[in-house]
Amino acid sequence: MMDHTSNLLSLFQPGDVPYALLIVVLAMVTARLARRLFEGLGRRFTDKRLLINQAGSFVRFGILLIGGLTAALTVLEITPEVLLALGGTIAVSVGFALKDFVSSIIAGLIILIDRPFQVGDRVTFDGWYGEVSHIGLRSVKLVTLDDTQVTIPNNKVLTDSVASGNAGSVEMMIQVDFFIGNDQNLARAKQIVGEALTSSRFVSTARPWSVTISQVLQDSYFALRLRAKAYVLDVAFEKAFETDVTERVIEGFAAAGVHPPAVLHRSC
Repeated sequence: MMDHTSNLLSLFQPGDVPYALLIVVLAMVTARLARRLFEGLGRRFTDKRLLINQAGSFVRFGILLIGGLTAALTVLEITPEVLLALGGTIAVSVGFALKDFVSSIIAGLIILIDRPFQVGDRVTFDGWYGEVSHIGLRSVKLVTLDDTQVTIPNNKVLTDSVASGNAGSVEMMIQVDFFIGNDQNLARAKQIVGEALTSSRFVSTARPWSVTISQVLQDSYFALRLRAKAYVLDVAFEKAFETDVTERVIEGFAAAGVHPPAVLHRSC
């Protein structure tokens, strides 16, 4: 065992450590500059923003991967003769030590190639919902709507279910529910919701929209649920759209005398 350890240490070239560190720093700086470049392009060409973000992820991933491998080879003097002399024991030991790191890199490549989601997508994963902000060598970063950053290992992303709200598209369907009493003017309520949807400045008028009606049990009372569905022009408008439509529907209901279920507003 000591012989193998000594042989492994003999591969290490301490004099080349400064060069390896320089390579790592240059790779990180280059990756950061590339990220800013692609983010700028995404802001300029908003209709292609998600595609540009995806290309940026590939470029940054490649820069960091090449930089890391180059730095490793700089400080390790590995030749075919050395590998034959050391045999397979060290290779197995090194492979076991690096298996998690390597598997994370492979998982990251699979995510980028298979594209179950991409940077800019709104996804739900393990109870978290937010926008994918970064796909890296070891993890995926998710920013929730309350600005919390969640880091998810690449391996876990591949083995667990991930739901994407927009699947690479800038537009995304948003659903908003409204409830009224069974004795209220349903036709007028549906008209108000439809007008609020189609007149919102955040809605994509080129995509289909709908208002569906169903009877549901709400707090021990039967109520009518109006489920509004429409596409926003950009996933970034998700909450702005919900707020805009909700405000105008509430105002419209109040003006038209349309009330929520009795248990919610008049129990006396």
